[in-house]
Amino acid sequence: MKALVLFSGGLDSMLAIKLLTAQSIDVIAVHIRIGFSGKEDHEVLLRKRAAMAGASLEVVDVQNRYLQEVLFSPRYGYGKQFNPCIDCHGFMFKVAKELLAPFNASFIATGEVIGQRPMSQTRDALKLVRKLANDLEDGLILRPMSAQLLEESKAEREGWVDRSLLLGLSGRGRHAQLALAAQFGWEDYPTPAGGCLLTDQQFSLKLRDFIAHDTLCKDDIPLLKYGRHFRLPNGAKLIVGRNEEENAVLEGIFNPKFAPVIVETSLGAPFSLISAQAGEDDLQTACRIILSFTKADPAAFYTLETQGRSLLAAAYPEREDAKKYLI
Repeated sequence: MKALVLFSGGLDSMLAIKLLTAQSIDVIAVHIRIGFSGKEDHEVLLRKRAAMAGASLEVVDVQNRYLQEVLFSPRYGYGKQFNPCIDCHGFMFKVAKELLAPFNASFIATGEVIGQRPMSQTRDALKLVRKLANDLEDGLILRPMSAQLLEESKAEREGWVDRSLLLGLSGRGRHAQLALAAQFGWEDYPTPAGGCLLTDQQFSLKLRDFIAHDTLCKDDIPLLKYGRHFRLPNGAKLIVGRNEEENAVLEGIFNPKFAPVIVETSLGAPFSLISAQAGEDDLQTACRIILSFTKADPAAFYTLETQGRSLLAAAYPEREDAKKYLI
């Protein structure tokens, strides 16, 4: 018997895998990449954690499809930020169902726990997710962490899984999960906070600003994850790295919509990107903002280069003058 487990890399999905592999079920951990995960989305880390729980890993990139089908037109709306959680979960199960035949698997499982998330993991929400995934009749979705509190799935009815060996967890408490992790000797797993960036207020502000001025595509998503973002007076976008790590990441991203702004090295300026179509006034403003994050003398002028052009600019006298454009 083989199952697909939707795999975030978090403790609950690791435990869901373990509950199935303990019953001699072959598990493939399926990480569905929509583009809005944080650092836990790193494939090496995901593969390591899946292996800890006894599964192999498959990463399925559906970023373009997610943007087209879910993010901007969710049937059940958004949470507090830009998070269409119910539609997102339904979409992931829909994708997973499409993968059952290619992987010769019989059912799908997930680490969801009833009541753990106020929007997407209530009983009503779980039913809506099944409806979106066209699973109300099929019953192919199993939630091992809360199975004993839910109606039987097909895997339980058919005897593929022993329901008595599954759990009946509910609520936001984590004591049972942590105890199981200790029992299995697991130490490398993330805390439940800090998952999807669409639930983050600051990221959601950047996203809303971006789509108000441009069409979001897959290649734009990485840029939204890093740096300080500024919307300049005439509409151009400026991104300024906040530290050495972000500078390195931004420097490694190629996006034809943006061009780097080069500052003389003696100033130790953060790596910055400006809209490729920025006009003269926005370029001048961008240069002043970038210089404000260096040790530049506000009374002096400095040469900056971008898009094959050289510009002279002085830093704002106070950094707060630059922050007025901050998103």
